[in-house]
This record gives sequence, C-alpha cells and structure tokens, in this order.
Amino acid sequence: MTIIVTGGAGFIGSNFVFHMLKAHPEYRIVCVDKLTYAGNLSTLESVMENPNFRFVKLDICDREGVDKLFAEENPDIVVNFAAESHVDRSIENPEIFLQTNIIGTSVMMDASRKYNVKRYHQVSTDEVYGDLPLDRPDLFFTEETPIHTSSPYSSSKAGADLLVLAYHRTFGLPVTISRCSNNYGPYHFPEKLIPLMIANALADKPLPVYGKGENVRDWLYVEDHCKAIDLIIHNGKVGEVYNVGGHNEMANIDIVKLICKELGKPESLITYVTDRKGHDMRYAIDPTKIHNELGWLPETKFADGIKKTIQWYLDNEKWWKDIISGEYQNYYEKMYSNR
Repeated sequence: MTIIVTGGAGFIGSNFVFHMLKAHPEYRIVCVDKLTYAGNLSTLESVMENPNFRFVKLDICDREGVDKLFAEENPDIVVNFAAESHVDRSIENPEIFLQTNIIGTSVMMDASRKYNVKRYHQVSTDEVYGDLPLDRPDLFFTEETPIHTSSPYSSSKAGADLLVLAYHRTFGLPVTISRCSNNYGPYHFPEKLIPLMIANALADKPLPVYGKGENVRDWLYVEDHCKAIDLIIHNGKVGEVYNVGGHNEMANIDIVKLICKELGKPESLITYVTDRKGHDMRYAIDPTKIHNELGWLPETKFADGIKKTIQWYLDNEKWWKDIISGEYQNYYEKMYSNR
C-alpha cells in the first residue's frame, strides 16, 4: 500500500505521517510538501531514514511534477493536507489561497483519476460552515449544515470541497472529505494561538488576544484527528463527508489564562488587540456520524492535551525557536545540498 500525503511537512500532515508509519509499518508513505513558510522539513527528521518513507519537495499546483510523481509511485491512496490555512494571511492576499487550495486540489484529483487511485481524501475544516452564536450552546455543525464561509481562506476550502464532490459525481473518483475543528499538539506552527501564547509567555512577551477573547473553538488533539483520518481512508463510505470534532469547547481567553497558569506566568501579560475582520464567534462540531459509522471518538480531554502540548514545547525549544528566527527555512538546503 502506497499513500501520498501532501502537506506532510506541516502541522497536521507531519503528525499523520508519524501516525501512519507507526500504525501501518508495512505501508509506503510518500510525503509531498512545497516547504512554504508553514512547511518545516526538520519536523520529519526522525523518519527521513525510514525505508518506507520518501520526501518530495513539490508544489501540488505543478501539474507536470505531480504527474511524474504519480507515475513513479502509482499510489493507492492520496491524503491532501496541502493548503494555505492562515485566516489573517488570506485577508491580506486571497489569491494564493485560491491557487493552492482550489487549483492544487484539482491537479491532485486529475492525477488520482489518471492513475486509478483507490481513495482520494480531502482534509477540510469546520470553517466552511461559518460560525455559531455564543448564546446557542445547543447548536452544532453537522454534515448537513449549509456552507456559509466568512474569509477567503474558508471560501477556498469550501470551493475545494465542492470540487471534490463534483469529481466524485462527474468522474466517479472515489473520494472522502473530513472537516475538523481546531487542532493542537506537537509541531504546531508558532503563529497559531496555542503555540504563540506558549512561546510569548516563556519569553515574558505580551500575549495578544483578539477582541475580548470571547471566541469559542472546539479543540481537537492532533493525534485523535490522525486516527480519524486513518479510519476514514480505510473504512469511510465513498462520496461522504465526515465531521471530526473534539467535544472540547473553550473560549480563547480561557485558553490563554490556562497557559499562563501552567507556565507560572502573570495574566498581566495578556494584551487585547483589535479584532480580526469577519471573525467567527463559535465553532462546534457534532461528530455523531463518524462515531456511529466508524466507531471514532476523541480520546484526549483538553485539560490533558494542553498539558502534553505545553510540555512538548518546553522539551523542543530548538524546533520552535528555529522557526521564529527563520533558521528552519535553511534546513532543506542543509539536508539536500550534498545529496
């Protein structure tokens, strides 16, 4: 079994690579990543010498390069994590998001059709549903919730999802889609909320919180997400969408205060900044479908997961400090200049 994992040097993609190599040691995992700002090859250092692992630096929008890779590997399964995913960056420059998230997805699916891939899996986001009101804790996103996007990022992901379903209906491509809530855990890029707060708190820097910090997110420990995708690509029904949520709703300000408490830092470091344009108030996923059909449930409570995450950042300072300094972007040259 050969699986191509795109975006595999990113946060969730790299954790998925580690999970698959451990859970299915007989599989061949081919990791594709363009190594933009959020792709970090040093994250994959521990598996680079694994005989069942191959890394390929490639842009999923490069049709010729993608076709060549598929011809070489003839994959059974494709899992597409590759995406521009930062909302603030999408507001500054929407076009890059449309290129990678929509055109890149079409390139990967065209190759999947040509080489008769048995399953194409698209990793999406709960942000395609828009948001929920804070005063209705009884409301949750289901797979039937209409798409109602708020940012160029979520719009590009929604466009990709619709394209994936269209390829299934028009061409018979065997597809599945997962829409996850906010992930957290090891190797999370330091510009995101939880790692940014950890890094800033350790350096006694201000902790910037949007608005009043009232925005609520459903937090999913990344290992639980990887297990869900593993189940979907093997046992999920073709043509179906699966919501993957953590049942761990937390307001941003409560998370920041929790991080301060765990690190023994004063809450006076918290600084409130102007809110993001079109900022979604609440995300909450109902994962009943994936539980009923595939038996999946999140295993990690937020109180446990955040402690593990904080400890990982304490134990791996070099990893995130290299990113903050920009040094990580030289890693590819170091690894491959003499090969």
